[in-house]
Amino acid sequence: MSDDALSRRTLAAQALGKIDAASRALVPPIHVSTTYIRDPDNAYRSGNVYGRPDNETAREAEAVIAALEAAELAYVFGSGMSASIALFLALPHGAHVVAPRVMYWALRNWLAAEAPLHGLSVDFVDAEDAAQIAPAIKPGLTQLVWLETPSNPLWGVSDIAAVAKLAQAAGARLAVDSTCATPIFTQPLALGADVVMHSATKYLNGHSDVVAGALAFAREDEFSVRVKKIRQMHGMILGPFEAFLLIRGMRTLDLRTRACAANAAELAARFAGHSEVAEALYPGLPQHRGHEVAKRQMRGGFGGMLSIRVRRGQAHAIQTAARIQLWKRATSLGGVESLIEHRASIEGAGSPCPTDLLRLSAGIEDVEDLWRDLDRALREV
Repeated sequence: MSDDALSRRTLAAQALGKIDAASRALVPPIHVSTTYIRDPDNAYRSGNVYGRPDNETAREAEAVIAALEAAELAYVFGSGMSASIALFLALPHGAHVVAPRVMYWALRNWLAAEAPLHGLSVDFVDAEDAAQIAPAIKPGLTQLVWLETPSNPLWGVSDIAAVAKLAQAAGARLAVDSTCATPIFTQPLALGADVVMHSATKYLNGHSDVVAGALAFAREDEFSVRVKKIRQMHGMILGPFEAFLLIRGMRTLDLRTRACAANAAELAARFAGHSEVAEALYPGLPQHRGHEVAKRQMRGGFGGMLSIRVRRGQAHAIQTAARIQLWKRATSLGGVESLIEHRASIEGAGSPCPTDLLRLSAGIEDVEDLWRDLDRALREV
């Protein structure tokens, strides 16, 4: 059967069904060589020259990601940050960028403090409202519109298709951080985006043991070639062992993300009516601001991330996180274990994150155990 006829679940589970040609192994080997042999006439017909840009295990991971996103090509990186920054560094000097006010905090800080040093100007907008994005785009100057949907940590939803039309009309590209939606629930390229970014550390790997990033492109063009060159020249590589673990993690992507999303949906519904919770933030809740857009562009689930705003404020929120027993107090998300974090403490001054907010990454544990642990912690403080 052709890959076009297979579901994303099947493509991921079999890692495209590749069998090692030499050994006939079901699981392909890890290629660790840092250099490669030239042909007698001094050519490199294998396509491999040196380990920094060339690694077969990394290419196998890229092929799986490209298939999951229905992309023409994909590149893996040493982290989600390096993948994102490579994209911005590929823009011409003087380019203008539109980005969300609420997004992954480390990248927002880079865009605000470091991007201008590279000749970029950035405007931050309410990306949940396409009407606010439209006037921020400057035809002829704006080169990239960046979305993150659902956005971390308030889980706002941006209308990818609507913003894609705005960007295209102005001659700009649209890039979407789809880390939390995953290719299981959203395919931004099918909605008109040009590039999809994943912090592959999170759901794509899913086991809290790999730091990685990925970019998937709708087409190969001068821009994607430029991004690849920046990855090579800046050494933003992903090691072969990490690429191997990423492939292994993606084999269970569909099962894991659906289990996480089911737990998140159940917890969000319960916390929405909890006496100690002022607000539950989750795109799957009917009262969520972006619920209708999420229903259109997220298929089969709303992701495994949610946040709760604790009714009695910051101190109560921090004490609640301190009293949990099953949830793990840790940064990151998308693993099989459930994580809890007082996000404002991490983001610091200037963060748009409310100080009473706890960010929850629902894992694959029994939802009743997760509920009892956090319900008890909220009530006992």
